Amino acid sequence: MSNVTLVIAGREYAVACASGEEAHVRKLGQLIDEKLQTMPGGVATSETRSLLFATLLLADELHELRGAPQIVAPAPAASNAPALDAIATRLEKLAISLEAEALSA
Repeated sequence: MSNVTLVIAGREYAVACASGEEAHVRKLGQLIDEKLQTMPGGVATSETRSLLFATLLLADELHELRGAPQIVAPAPAASNAPALDAIATRLEKLAISLEAEALSA
């Protein structure tokens, strides 16, 4: 296990991740931070609420991507399922970690 520090909305969060996943987790943190910056009102609401809305927006984007028609010839759906499940699991773990961190602050 490794720890990475994510800077989201100007605040630092220590997040545990599997060894070798540090860069990926940092990129996910950047996506959340970017989403917060594009939200109307920015982070004017509570930190927990802002993080919740940002992750909901990202989850909605993921949901749309999963259901969007493929322009390029799609791979068989069965071969995509494990990768999508792995991404969903990572996002869920990250959301749980962020929520726990926000509640303990």
